[in-house]
Amino acid sequence: MQETSRRNSQFTESLIRRMTRLALASNAINLAQGFPNFDPPKALTDRLAEVSAGGPHQYPITMGAPNFRRALAKKCGRFMGRTLDPETEIVVTIGSTEAMVDTIFALTNPGDRVALFSPSFENYRAQLIMAGCEPVFVPLMPPDFRFDPEVLEDAFRLGLKAMIICNPSNPSGRVFTREELSLIAQLCVKYDTYAIMDEVYEHIVYEGNVHTYMNSLPGMWERTVSCSSLSKTYSITGWRLGYAIAPWELMVRIKQYHDFNAVGAASPLMEAAIPGLEMPDSYYREFADHYAHMKRIFIDGVRSLGIPFTDPQGTYFVLADMSPYMKKGQSDVAFCEEMVEKVGVACVPGSSFFRENVNHIVRFHFAKKDETLYEALERLSDLKRKMA
Repeated sequence: MQETSRRNSQFTESLIRRMTRLALASNAINLAQGFPNFDPPKALTDRLAEVSAGGPHQYPITMGAPNFRRALAKKCGRFMGRTLDPETEIVVTIGSTEAMVDTIFALTNPGDRVALFSPSFENYRAQLIMAGCEPVFVPLMPPDFRFDPEVLEDAFRLGLKAMIICNPSNPSGRVFTREELSLIAQLCVKYDTYAIMDEVYEHIVYEGNVHTYMNSLPGMWERTVSCSSLSKTYSITGWRLGYAIAPWELMVRIKQYHDFNAVGAASPLMEAAIPGLEMPDSYYREFADHYAHMKRIFIDGVRSLGIPFTDPQGTYFVLADMSPYMKKGQSDVAFCEEMVEKVGVACVPGSSFFRENVNHIVRFHFAKKDETLYEALERLSDLKRKMA
C-alpha cells in the first residue's frame, strides 16, 4: 500500500475530545471539553422550532446567508466600534475552527513561520502543521501569564508571516491589556506580520478586565483577521456557527478556502441564530454576570479544597496544579485518565497546551449548572485519598 500522509505523525489526537469520550464511558462529570450543560436563550430555540418546519433547508450562499451576515455585521460592528460590510468583510464558517483553518491557509505558504503563545489551544499547532508552517512558540509566564516583550520581538525577528493570539486566552484565562496588544500591534506593523485573532471568549470577561479588539488598534485593520463564533456567547457549541472578519483584500482569499472546504454553514441554524445577534446590550451584561456567578462557585470551591489554581480574567477555564495528588513519575495524561475513573471528574492534561515540559497542570472548565459544579467539587473533595 502507498504511504499515507506524514503530517499526522507530527500531532496526536485531541486530548480534549479524548477526555470527553472517557467521561462519557465512565459517567464522569465533563469539566474537560468546554461546553455548557444549560440551554441557549429561548429566542433561539423558539426560532429553531419554527425554522425546522418552514426552512430554509437548502444550500446557503457560500459566504453565509445574507440576512445572517447583516445581523452579524451589525452586532460585531457595535462591539468593535467599526462599520462592517457584510458583503465583503465577513464569511460565515463551520465554527471558529474552520475560520482559523481557512485564514491560516489563505495567509501563509508552506515553510512560513507563525508565532503562538504557550500555553495555547491545542488546535493551533495542528492547524499550522497541516498548512506546512513552522510554529514559533512564545512563552506566557505563570502565574499571571504575561509575555516578555524582548522574547516576543525575538520571535518577530525570525521573520514571522503571522501570529495567532487567543484573547481572552484559552487555557490561561488571561485577558491581554490594551497596552500589551498595542505592543504586539507595533511589532506586527514593524515586521509586516498578520495577526490572526481567536476571539471566541470576547464576552466572557470578568470585573477589572476589558477586552480590546486587535483590529481596532492603529494600523491593524489592514493586517488582522478576527475569528470568532456564536458557540460560547449563545451557548450553542453544537450549532457550529463561526465567522471571520477581515478587510476585503484578505477576505477574498479566505472565502476561496471556505468555499472548497465547507461550501457553507447550515442554513436552518443561521436563520435560527439571528435573534441572538439582535439581543440588546442587557443580554451581554446578564451573560457576563452568569459566568461570574459560575466562576465564583468553582474557584471558591477549589480554594476551599486547597487545590492550587490560577484565577482567570476571562474565559471559563481554570488551570490547577495537580502535583500534590500525582504519583511519582506519573504523566498528566495518565493522571487525568485515572481521575476520570476514580474521582468521576474529567479535565484536560496541561501538556495539551504547553510547549514547555509541563506535566503537573490540568485545565477545568466551569460552564455548568450550579448543581453540576457543586457535585464536581464534592467528588474532588476526596481527591487525595481516591488518587492514592
